[in-house]
Amino acid sequence: MSILTSIVFKASQPMFKLLVKLSLERIAELTGVSKTMIGQIERGGSSPTITTIWKIANGLKISFTSLINNPQPDTKVVLKSEIQTLSEDNGKYRVYPYFPFEDDKRFEVYSIEIEKGGFLSADSHREGTEEFLTVFEGELTVRVNNNEYTVRNGDSIRFKADKPHDYLNSGETLTRLSMILYYPT
Repeated sequence: MSILTSIVFKASQPMFKLLVKLSLERIAELTGVSKTMIGQIERGGSSPTITTIWKIANGLKISFTSLINNPQPDTKVVLKSEIQTLSEDNGKYRVYPYFPFEDDKRFEVYSIEIEKGGFLSADSHREGTEEFLTVFEGELTVRVNNNEYTVRNGDSIRFKADKPHDYLNSGETLTRLSMILYYPT
């Protein structure tokens, strides 16, 4: 699904009115993603990487999942098999967006699987954003603010995600974790 089509169906009405007025050139300027790439994504000629989707979401000041997920009903069991899996690092880093951002909530919930040696370098999220990670299997190294933290099975970490940060499976087995992104008002 193209970015603009996705935004048309998923963004709030005020956001939609703003984005309709933006040219590809302006979207490229705001996001740091080339005009050519934005055009290819819009036409469905290219599937964006996780990093590209994050750049677009951050540049347009909208949530990551608003670009990839449909709004959810009041109650629904979310089956992993029905989630659009996103991957990076040749499939070693996989993201499952279980609970996407909603206008009346300030968070998103993800499940993440990282193969041994898998890595993702994430751009800054908007100011004040926090990440809450809990490792359920394996070992994760998080680099943020020039510091490195090792989080093991059963442990958690919280950090300000408005600076670039990295995730690395530094263990010997698959790492499984949950991620909650909290956005300030």
